[in-house]
Amino acid sequence: MLVYDENGLIPAIIQDDQGRVLMLAYMNEEAFNKTLQTGETWFYSRKRQSVRHKGAELGNIQKVRRITTDCDRDTLLITVDQHGHGACDDDAGSYTCFHNLIMSDGPAPTDLTPNREVLSWLYATIEDRRRSPKVGSYTNYLMENGLDKILKALGEESSEVIIAAKNDGNEELIYEIGDLLYHLLVLLVFRKIKLEEVWSELLARSNVPSS
Repeated sequence: MLVYDENGLIPAIIQDDQGRVLMLAYMNEEAFNKTLQTGETWFYSRKRQSVRHKGAELGNIQKVRRITTDCDRDTLLITVDQHGHGACDDDAGSYTCFHNLIMSDGPAPTDLTPNREVLSWLYATIEDRRRSPKVGSYTNYLMENGLDKILKALGEESSEVIIAAKNDGNEELIYEIGDLLYHLLVLLVFRKIKLEEVWSELLARSNVPSS
């Protein structure tokens, strides 16, 4: 049984599956029940004094993976798959709401935008396009035309990477590799293969322990 405060609210700390804290929000009983029922986060806005579906307007929804509570049962810790650009609704579109650095003894993963996660963000964006098509979206064009169209584009991008690699300089090669990675992610989303499955396959081929 959860312990709500005198206003009927309970704080919820939201983190991704890498342990990065994304935001702090509040839930009332209605928001908590909607979160359980839908598998996506709902919060109580103290400013608007209403329950809202996180990310419903901008596509930055949070798919719930795990909900735990502390020993006093008066605080929630919710692990999510963050979709869209991130959890923060500011104009910069930050991945986490905790991005204003006050003090640090040096660069750390929580201080800086984790560039290594850009593939995960792009994968989530492609998933969003498939779920909520947008007019003029190239991603939706590929999805709507099916596997053969995706494979044709993937083959063309592979050839362009090879050609760029034969030329001097790296600028063109980097550009073409970006195109290739994007089309690979489109294929993964189309075939409903999670990035984690690819990471697991690569990890199995390495000497790095999984824990």
